[in-house]
Amino acid sequence: MLFLYYPKCSTCMKAKKWLEEKGFEYELRDIKTENPTADELRDWWKKSGLPLKRFFNTSGNLYKEMKLKDKLPEMSEEEQINLLASDGMLVKRPILADDEKVLAGFRQQEWEEKLSQ
Repeated sequence: MLFLYYPKCSTCMKAKKWLEEKGFEYELRDIKTENPTADELRDWWKKSGLPLKRFFNTSGNLYKEMKLKDKLPEMSEEEQINLLASDGMLVKRPILADDEKVLAGFRQQEWEEKLSQ
């Protein structure tokens, strides 16, 4: 499993601790220094079954500075994916991805359910 996180994010650290307590093995990747590629994002979005908007860090400063709340509805899916790939700080975190499933944002109950399947 690949675990994308931002070291200064408290939710990411909580998810990391939870994964360790449950005994999950994962590859750690800093989303700011090694942001996801457009191909990765496209793949994860399709595997996740989530709306593309859920991959945006809507509470982040960059999202707000760029006024993306108003711009995203006007953008194509491809434009949104390319925008996400341009800066890891735009991407919702943490992301946990393997060959079959992708979880964006840490909701403990959701992670427990999806990872026990």
